[in-house]
Amino acid sequence: MRLHREGNTIMLTTGLVLLALNLLAYFYLFSDNPTATTLLGIVSLVLFILVVQFFRIPNRLLTTGDAQVIAPADGKVVVIEETTEGEYFKDRRRQVSIFMSPLNVHVNRNPVSGIVRYFKYFPGKYLVAWHPKSSTENERTTVVIETPNGVKVLLRQIAGAVARRIIWYVKEGQPVKQGDEFGFIKFGSRVDVFLPLDAEIKVKIGDVTKGGVTVIAELVK
Repeated sequence: MRLHREGNTIMLTTGLVLLALNLLAYFYLFSDNPTATTLLGIVSLVLFILVVQFFRIPNRLLTTGDAQVIAPADGKVVVIEETTEGEYFKDRRRQVSIFMSPLNVHVNRNPVSGIVRYFKYFPGKYLVAWHPKSSTENERTTVVIETPNGVKVLLRQIAGAVARRIIWYVKEGQPVKQGDEFGFIKFGSRVDVFLPLDAEIKVKIGDVTKGGVTVIAELVK
């Protein structure tokens, strides 16, 4: 396991603030109360571990396959439905949504290999990720990848009530490889995947996914 570079500043800042707080408590605030300083130390350690684990990148054997669509994120499948995608395709698509809690790994990975045909960032609100309007009103990005077989898959990173920053590493015209990082969402949110109607869905509501590993669908072409 390694730690993601997006967490370097947050982990360092958190560690320094907690260290300063504990030193202040030990020498001044609770100098005559060892129980209080011990409890503060334990709470600080737990808090720091929670922050660090958020930025972890576990070692994994990634799944690859030209016809397979791989989960772009760790989390739980909360939506599987046929819906109208109105931003890019403007037609009916099959949507699979994965909700990420603050305890999940938050690396976002390319579900397919291909060329980025479309990218757009939208500033917006921070509604809870399961809110019906979060996919159209929250801060979000939209990425469309066209596979070598000409099938287009749309990904949408959606910020939530806790997540306040979306990171992306792709741009239009860029070739991308299945399983590589395309972005990161800090502190929980959701990723929507829009697929052709004839895609065969391989997951069900409530399934837990592993980014880069779990096959969520298979493409016909």
